[in-house]
Amino acid sequence: MSRPSPAPAAPRLGLRENASQFALLVAVNALVGGMVGQQQTVLPLLAESAFGLTGYTVIFTYVAAFGLSKAAANWFAGTLADRHGRKPVLLAGWLVAVPVPLLLIWAPEWWWVVAANVLLGISQGLAWSTTVVMKIDLVGPQRRGLAMGLNEAAGYGAVAVSSLLAGWLAGQFGLRPAPFLLGLAYTAIALAVVGLLVRETRGHAHLEASGHAPQADGRRDHLHAGLTNRQIALQASLRDPALSSASQAGLVNNLNFGLSWGVFPLLFAGSGLPLAQVGVLMALYPGVWGAGQLVTGALSDRIGRKHLITSGMALQSAALAVIALGTGLGAWAAGSVLLGLGTAMVYPTLLAAVGDVAHPAWRGRAVGVYRVWRDLGYAAGAVGGGLAADLLDLRAAVWLAVAISAASALGVALRMDETHPRGARG
Repeated sequence: MSRPSPAPAAPRLGLRENASQFALLVAVNALVGGMVGQQQTVLPLLAESAFGLTGYTVIFTYVAAFGLSKAAANWFAGTLADRHGRKPVLLAGWLVAVPVPLLLIWAPEWWWVVAANVLLGISQGLAWSTTVVMKIDLVGPQRRGLAMGLNEAAGYGAVAVSSLLAGWLAGQFGLRPAPFLLGLAYTAIALAVVGLLVRETRGHAHLEASGHAPQADGRRDHLHAGLTNRQIALQASLRDPALSSASQAGLVNNLNFGLSWGVFPLLFAGSGLPLAQVGVLMALYPGVWGAGQLVTGALSDRIGRKHLITSGMALQSAALAVIALGTGLGAWAAGSVLLGLGTAMVYPTLLAAVGDVAHPAWRGRAVGVYRVWRDLGYAAGAVGGGLAADLLDLRAAVWLAVAISAASALGVALRMDETHPRGARG
């Protein structure tokens, strides 16, 4: 007579207590980021050389398609993760990614590239959102900033490495198919890891919810466990000062990223820089962004969220001004480094702030709404940057982002309240 299998261990909250699963999810998110990096340097150049596209707004359609589909998928990811669990949503995200590199390799017309980026956006929305929620589930309330720093560092560090590798592969072997073979490898590895090794984390959220206490000052007594989807969307978009401020800052942050994705390669290559140097510049921004989050996420657990977000948006505005004024490799490298630092200050901190405020019962949906607004920034940056470049020039598109980033910093400074208890006490 066979013995019954032992009952699974009860969930415990904490980074150390869940180190192995947390590390697996960090690795999975690196692969998610790599799927973006494989095309970041290559596609704007492919649009001109292989498809004969010259209008900037047309070229940037693939970034807009990515941003819109990713924004929509973020909402569904949060809702499905709260309702059905995290792991099925993560696995679905990677299944959607399978055709993406194949479409990019074989595309005979530009709309194939746009279709690939619609699928990539859906995949990213499902997979990246879910790894965020799963890490917040695992670590509990004490070290959210550190957890988000590690998550985003892995994702955007992989964007940088893959961008650099794709640029090198394109320089050595051509724009197709070599750079996109990276994506085929990433999807195969991720499906194996998620399917065989990653475990469900919704039980950790239930554990945290059982001990959840409202803020002592009563500021957010209205954010209780029983909010409807509509109420969550309204709080995260308009009503709650911290959640809505995070949403607007996230949108502007990704507006800058979407604009850099489309504008920067054309600006740098148009000045006569060789493809390898364009690849280096394109890797600097997400590379500094990724590495910097290892520090800034944990720092927000010590000093609070608001001041890092305000300062980071202001630094992004200054960095974009350096790039707009620059004329060569040195100036553009300096601007890219500063832009990466400003983004590192903001990116994990915004996610940690949402985690501070959202009740564990609807955390997935709150993260989803925030990421809807944030990833609409891709489309806003692509379309706004494309229109400005078509009407004026590429540098005018960068100056537009300078002004918008400065306004975002001012908005956070005036409206957002501190969400981390230690920062509020400071």
